[in-house]
Amino acid sequence: MKTLKDAVQVVSFDVEGTIVTTDFSYAIWFEMIPQRYARRYNLDFDEATRRIRKEYDGVGDQRLEWYDVQYWFTRFDLGRADIAMEELQNRVNYYTDTKDVLEKLGKRYKLSVASGSPRPFLKHLLRDIEHNFSSVFSSTSDFKKVKTADFYREICSRLGVEAGQIVHIGDNMQFDFLEPASVGIQAFHLDREGKSKNPAALHSLTQLADLLDGC
Repeated sequence: MKTLKDAVQVVSFDVEGTIVTTDFSYAIWFEMIPQRYARRYNLDFDEATRRIRKEYDGVGDQRLEWYDVQYWFTRFDLGRADIAMEELQNRVNYYTDTKDVLEKLGKRYKLSVASGSPRPFLKHLLRDIEHNFSSVFSSTSDFKKVKTADFYREICSRLGVEAGQIVHIGDNMQFDFLEPASVGIQAFHLDREGKSKNPAALHSLTQLADLLDGC
């Protein structure tokens, strides 16, 4: 009888909250943009943050614009997002288990990224680790959608594998567990804080490596 690791050919990773901390994105959305907005419209930082959060909430994470940093820079008349993002490269941080697990699993499996982050973000978030991955997919940039079941079906097609030959792990219950699981991908919800009631939740990438590789 085949085990999980015998069936799997590809291990797929979400990015933010999974292999990379949210520090970089937080700095963009809740530090740099409010700071520039405050200067642009002569407001204090707290008032700028309040207004911006209201704008974010008004769009919501089910719409593509929510993920598009240049959309917000243009909407708020703040200039070029790419230059601003480069200034914050030092805020990109990887979880302590990320590099070790990618190295170990990369010896046996093809590694892939399945992220909702747009490519302008992935350019920075993956800069030091992209060499580990044979493919990188951004649902918002490449498919103009959030991480739906169709996104995962398209990934299977592009990789030339059956859904059952992919393991995916990520920190979002909807986008990284329910959606990929609905098409037959072996999905794991990553709950680093131990708050999930999902019985399939893992609490570290090391646990995934233990399941797949006996690490």
